[in-house]
Formats: sequence, structure tokens, C-alpha cells
Amino acid sequence: MASGNKADTLSSGSSESIIDTVNGSHDFTIKGYSLAKGMGPGKYISSDVFSVGGYDWAIYFYPDGKNPEDNSMYVSVFIALASEGTDVRVLFKLTLLDQSGKGKHRVHSHFDRALEGGPYTLKYKGSMWGYKRFFKRQQLEDSDYLKDDSIALTCTVGIVRMRLESQKHYNICIPPSNMGQNFLGLLESEVGCDVVFRVGDEVFKAHKLILAARSPVFKAQFFGHVGNPKMDLVEIEDVEPVIFKAMLLFIYSDKYPDIHQVIDSMSMRTSTFLAQHLLAAADRFDLDRLKLLCEAKLCEEVNVETVSTTLALAEHHGCKQLKAICLKFATNPDILGGACCP
Repeated sequence: MASGNKADTLSSGSSESIIDTVNGSHDFTIKGYSLAKGMGPGKYISSDVFSVGGYDWAIYFYPDGKNPEDNSMYVSVFIALASEGTDVRVLFKLTLLDQSGKGKHRVHSHFDRALEGGPYTLKYKGSMWGYKRFFKRQQLEDSDYLKDDSIALTCTVGIVRMRLESQKHYNICIPPSNMGQNFLGLLESEVGCDVVFRVGDEVFKAHKLILAARSPVFKAQFFGHVGNPKMDLVEIEDVEPVIFKAMLLFIYSDKYPDIHQVIDSMSMRTSTFLAQHLLAAADRFDLDRLKLLCEAKLCEEVNVETVSTTLALAEHHGCKQLKAICLKFATNPDILGGACCP
């Protein structure tokens, strides 16, 4: 017989399986459409590879159709899985943009037909989904979809994912980390500083342990085999004070410094100047994350005035993506033509 004074333990909870999609889009413009005609059936123009949901994708445009037997009068458009994958379940949408501004885009969407047969399954790398008869070629050439000998496509990919969520019986609001602010407070207050840097005509106080934790160069300088942990004054050459200050702000906060924190509002120096010199300093002191942040910033700011200096910087410091962006910009005939015109 069960004991009469033993209490039963009751538990309750709930869970739900959620099936949704991770969506991403890619814009693909084909300039010089007329020159692509005559490539032959099965020959395509490919977009750059783009990533959605952990997989790589590419858009293939066939100006003379994908297959000769039934596509001689049509252009074909397909989306291809460009990375390794097995049974990738996915939804697609292909949009041919109306370039007249009327908004009458031509849309082929698998999203709208998901209830009919479910998501499309791509079995392996190279699998494709699309339309052999996407649009009649003559209609395309007579339409507002073709403007200045170019067409514009947008592809939206939705990767199907399944996840299980359990209901939580608490609601604790976790604030974002303020560690960076705390460390910046130490830098600004100079509490506990144990090293002084002389940079040009300015001095900066800092903490050896924080510097060593963030930069292998500082770690070796203060605590390496030939380092000097008692060193309390360091001369920094070939770095401007404003750049060293910006680097310290990053070391303590792990964020790209605001230009207004380091450059006076009356200064003629620009954000590009800061990013260029900060990238060089980041490379010198082995701050990989800062170097990448600077590289990304410079990629966004390439223009006619900065491309030559930025390209030289990219080559010197081994920034491959920045170099590629500069070369692409510099060899763009539209840009070169505009730069040469009065």
C-alpha cells in the first residue's frame, strides 16, 4: 500500500515544433544584354555566389534558353545550389524588375504555391530550380523590363528549417553587455593605469594587462621572454596621436571608434583618413578584428579621390577583398569616363 503522507510531484510544461524559413535576396543586373544573344542554348550568365541559410546560391540566366528543343523562343532563369548540400528544402521567388518605374514586375514565386506541393528539394550541389520558359525573348526585348540594354533580376531564397521550442516559465530580462563601457570607463578615468605612451606631442595612459589581453604585440612587449613588465613609459613612432587614441578606444570597447570621439569637428580629416591609418595600426599591433572592421569601412568608401591610396594600402597590408573592390572600381569604364569628363 502506498504511503498516505507521501506527496505526488506534478510537473507541467509545453513545447512546439516550429517550421519556418530563413530568407535572403540577391539582386542581379545584366548589362549589355544584346551582346549575350547568340551564346547558344544551354550557355548561361551567372551571378556572383551569395549565401542564404548556410548555403551558397547562384542565379543562371540563359539568353538563348536552357534546352534547344523547346526554348528557342524563350529566355530561361534558374537558381542553383552552389555549395555542398543534401536534400535542401527550399522556396524560391524570381522577379524580373520593371525598369519603367510603374512597378509591374514579372514575378515567378514558389512561396505562393507551397501548399500545393510543399517546398522544393535540391538533392546535391549543382541542383537547380527555375523556368525554362521564363519569358518570350521578343516580348522581353520589346518591354520595359529591358532598359539601356540591361535587365535586372531579384532572387529570394527561403531555406526551410525546423526547430523545437519549449515554453519557459520565467521572464527575466537580460540587459546587453556593458563590459565595453566599463573598460572605457577605466581608460577615461585612468584608474589603475600602469603604463604611459608618448605619441608625438601627446601622452596616453593605459593598463598593461588589458593591452596584453587584446594585442599579441603588447603582450610580447610587456610579458614576453624579452619583454619588460616593469616598463612604464613607451615611445610610439610612426603613428599619429589621433590614430593611437582611436586604437585604444577599440582595444577597450571592441567597437569601431566614432570619428567624432577622436577627430575635432574643425579638422579636415575624413572617416576614410581614419580608417586607412587605423588599418595600418591594427596590422602593426596584430588587432585582427579592428583590421577587418577598417577594411569593411574602406570598401564602403571607395571613390575617385581615395581609390589609389586605398589600393596601395590594401596591397601593403594584404587586404584581398579591399584590393578586389578597388580594382573593380578603378576598371569600371563608367567611373573612368566620368572622372575624365570636365
